[in-house]
Amino acid sequence: MLVVRFSALGDVAMTVPVLYSVCRANPSTRFIIVTQQVASTLFINTPDNLVVLGVDTKVKYHGIGGMLKLKNDLIDTYEIDAVADLHDVFRSWVLGAFFKLVGVPYFRLKKGRSGKRALTRKHNKRMLPLISSRARYREVFYRMGFSFEDTFSSLFGPEKAPTEAFAEITAPKPDGVKWIAIAPFAKHKGKIYPLDLMEKLVETLSARKNTHIFLLGAGNNERPELRRLADTYPNVTTLADKRNGFPKELALLNHCDVMLSMDSVNMHLASLVQLTVVSVWGATHPYCGNLGWHQEERNAVQLNMACRPCSVIGDKPCMYHDYFCLKGIAPSLIITHIDQVLQAQK
Repeated sequence: MLVVRFSALGDVAMTVPVLYSVCRANPSTRFIIVTQQVASTLFINTPDNLVVLGVDTKVKYHGIGGMLKLKNDLIDTYEIDAVADLHDVFRSWVLGAFFKLVGVPYFRLKKGRSGKRALTRKHNKRMLPLISSRARYREVFYRMGFSFEDTFSSLFGPEKAPTEAFAEITAPKPDGVKWIAIAPFAKHKGKIYPLDLMEKLVETLSARKNTHIFLLGAGNNERPELRRLADTYPNVTTLADKRNGFPKELALLNHCDVMLSMDSVNMHLASLVQLTVVSVWGATHPYCGNLGWHQEERNAVQLNMACRPCSVIGDKPCMYHDYFCLKGIAPSLIITHIDQVLQAQK
């Protein structure tokens, strides 16, 4: 059973609860997921019948010819009985078409594009919540005839991740200390809380006793900003200076008490280890179906504006050029949500 989901990283993370559940409910079937090489490291503590293949779609398997080669390589190695396309883009369509040509059944994700257009259009928005991406993934497997319940709990199961898994990052959490993970960035501007406001938030939280902040990010633009925050304020550690890898950082997140994240991959990573997320939403909206797995909308910080949401993924420029949907959120409002999560844990 071949499963296809190349990117984006957050969308790949959203496949994990569904894929692990269907694997464990159908142990006699071998599932093979093909994804980007970096995304393949997300799949830790996998079910015994799941094979994770990270493939190079930029060089080795690039373009239509690359998809033909990937199909041939997969058929040479595995007996593929069916294909589940959880991506629904041109690349996955081409791969699916090549499998159909040799008689392999092909089942494709229904993205609900018309509903998303109605939700994000400029005028006469249809403000109704759409079904989640995970529900759309499940529907593909249901159409293939698989029966399963949502049994996934965490990448580390019912127990906490071993502290030695993140020993290279930090020592185990002392008793009475709260660990707060903060991921200030996202891929698109329409999803990024202004850095000056984020700094005020970090300043306030870092001044608290028995509190430690871990900053998450990646990329050349994010690394210097996170380093500056860590150097400026006490009790702040940046994880961006070193490539720790998903297994280590996920283990650390499993021991955190709360995460503050944008509508980004970090929200979904935290969801995979049962970490409650306070999420900040600007151009996008939880109604689009991308709220983290088992996260609650009451922890989504957002302004009720007529222009929201204007984008499913936050890539459209602000029509008013001010991004007030993000700039208008006071740091104190976000801190209140964080405190509510921490208070509920007592």
